[in-house]
Amino acid sequence: LEITARRSSCDSERNYWLIDRAIELPGNMEMQIVDCKIKLADSCRDNIIRSANCVRGTQPIKKIKNIRIRGIGIAVLEGASKPRSTGDSGKQLGGRTFGSDAGKEGEWQYGDWRNIGVLLVDVSRSRLFGTSGASRKDVLAEIAAILSFSASINNDKVGALFFSEKVEKFIPPKKGRSHLLHSIREIIEFEPTTDGTYISEALRYLTNAIKKKCTAFLLSDMLDVREDGSPRYEEALKVVVNRHDLSVIEVYDPRERSLPSVGLIHVKDSETGDSAWVNTSSKKMRRAYEDWFRNVEQSADRLFMKYNVDKVSIALGDDYVKGLMALFKNR
Repeated sequence: LEITARRSSCDSERNYWLIDRAIELPGNMEMQIVDCKIKLADSCRDNIIRSANCVRGTQPIKKIKNIRIRGIGIAVLEGASKPRSTGDSGKQLGGRTFGSDAGKEGEWQYGDWRNIGVLLVDVSRSRLFGTSGASRKDVLAEIAAILSFSASINNDKVGALFFSEKVEKFIPPKKGRSHLLHSIREIIEFEPTTDGTYISEALRYLTNAIKKKCTAFLLSDMLDVREDGSPRYEEALKVVVNRHDLSVIEVYDPRERSLPSVGLIHVKDSETGDSAWVNTSSKKMRRAYEDWFRNVEQSADRLFMKYNVDKVSIALGDDYVKGLMALFKNR
C-alpha cells in the first residue's frame, strides 16, 4: 500500500489527507507514506492506523503479523486538532475492556498526544573549530534552528539539551512561538562552563528526563572515543534507543581527518589543553593519523548499525540541507 501526496483541487486547497476513520492494515502488509501528511479529522475518535484484526465485534481476536509502516521523504502523521471525547472509556472488544476517555461525551480533549522532539546539541570547545568559512558552532546552530522550525510547523513540542562533558542546560519540550524563539536564541548564544565532550551524560539525562517516547537528534562531531578509537557512549546509547527514536547528525571539518605536509607544527587539543609538536612531513605519521580517524568513523558506524540508529555526516562547507533530506528519506 503506497500513499502519496494529495493534490489540491477546485473543491479544496488542502494538500494533505484528512481521514475520518483508522487505516486498517492486514497481516503481511507494508504501507509506505511517501512525502505526504495524513491527519485525523476532529470528528474521529480512533487511531490513525491499526491492525485489521482490531475491529469492533471481532471475537476472538486472531493474531496477525508482518505489518510494516515506512515513511519516505517528509512523511507526517498528525492527530486531530480538537479531539473529541466519546465518554466510552469502558468499550468492549474481544472480551477486553479498553479506552481512556476522560470527561463527558462531545467535550474537547487536549491530551498530550503530540510528538515530542529533543535536540541534543554538543557545545564543547571543539565546536569553535572551522576552516571552511564557518565554524562547527555556526552550522550546528543553523541545523538545530531548521529542526526546531520543522517541529513547530507540525505543531510538535520541541526541547533542547546542551552538553559538553556534562549537561550544561536543559530546555523542556514545549510548543509556541515564544518558546521556539527562546530555544533558538539559546542555541546561538549559549556559552558552556566546561570544554570537553561526554555524550553518555547527555544520553542518560535524556532517558531520565523524558519518560514518553520522543524523537531526538544528537548534533555533534561524535569525537568521544577511547585511545583505540572505540566510542565511549555505547552503554548509554543502548539504553536510550529502547525508549526513544534517536538520530545522529555528525558535523565535521575535513581538515580534522587529514594533515597537510607543512613541516613541523605545534598543535593543541582545544578540549583537554594538551599540546605537542608534530612533523607533518612524515608520510608514516600522516597515514597513521588518517587511519586512526578512519577507524573512529568505522567503529561509530558499526555501533549505529548494531542499534539501528540513523546517522548522517555533514562536512563543513557542504550543503547541509541535502544531508538532512537524505536522513529523513532513509527514516
